[in-house]
Amino acid sequence: MPATSRPTSRDVAHEAGVSQSTVSLVLGGKWTGRVSPATARGVREAAERLGYRPNQAARNLRLGTTRTVLLMVPTLTAPFFGPVHTGAVRVAARHGFGVVAYVWPDDTGPADSPFAAPHEAIDGILASSMAVDALARFGGTPAVMLDSDPAGSAATVGFGVADGMRAIAAHLAELGHRRIGHVAAAVDQWTFRARAQALAGAVAGLPGGVLSRSTCAIGVTPAKDAAARLLAQPDPPTALVCDDDLIAAGAYKAARALGLDVPSDLSVTGFDDVLLATALEPELTTVRLPAEELGAQGMAVLLELLGGGRPARRVLPGELVVRGSTGPPRAIR
Repeated sequence: MPATSRPTSRDVAHEAGVSQSTVSLVLGGKWTGRVSPATARGVREAAERLGYRPNQAARNLRLGTTRTVLLMVPTLTAPFFGPVHTGAVRVAARHGFGVVAYVWPDDTGPADSPFAAPHEAIDGILASSMAVDALARFGGTPAVMLDSDPAGSAATVGFGVADGMRAIAAHLAELGHRRIGHVAAAVDQWTFRARAQALAGAVAGLPGGVLSRSTCAIGVTPAKDAAARLLAQPDPPTALVCDDDLIAAGAYKAARALGLDVPSDLSVTGFDDVLLATALEPELTTVRLPAEELGAQGMAVLLELLGGGRPARRVLPGELVVRGSTGPPRAIR
């Protein structure tokens, strides 16, 4: 065999003194009862000596599967989606699957596949924070929706975002806040609609509760402007509830620009608990969402779906993490 060529199963068969079919049985894990343990050991040792690795593409072609999953996300710049990918890859690797990440902004209509023939290139889809109808062009490709509307027919793995927002409202109410501002993401996704509805309901249930809202793109500068609009009101909120931690960073900047101290003059909360939450000063009170576990559970549900199962919806609870950005409003200190 030339030094520069890749070893083949024929080379392994020649090295081990067996047939190619025996090599296929052994390296495919189907030798028990058909090949002696000694022969199987000899084949594996020959493959190791030669540095042989099975041609996965050819194997997949024979099996009619690619063992590839497409992870679709609205952006790769938000710190939330990296852990989602990590969790999905961790579970996929244990089952011999690969994961390809693909960005599809949520406001651009039905998604196209990055492959010429998606039904031949991928076995399934994980779609994070997207509408079900965004996958209309993928036909019958098995799909699991992550952090998405559970009302549809697709399998879903989501967060208890409504409970998380209610926990924030209860925490602020216990501190004495009644005038609450919502710096809301101007993104038409189920997860943000659910947060807004839960917060509105919680504040409406407070005696004397008043909720004002200002929307913005997810980013520090747009959030700063949105928070500033709320704080410029004649009777401004004493607490700002932000739809994610990046928006909360913008709220901090708005407060500082107005000479307000966090939390002495203004309490601020976030959502997600990404690394930024502890980089802010004071550290941010927020709701921790297990993003990596979302990816892992989503992949597990997709594998169940690919195996012919009918997986039930899974909901991962959030956790309120109280840090230094919240305190009683100045009026009752």
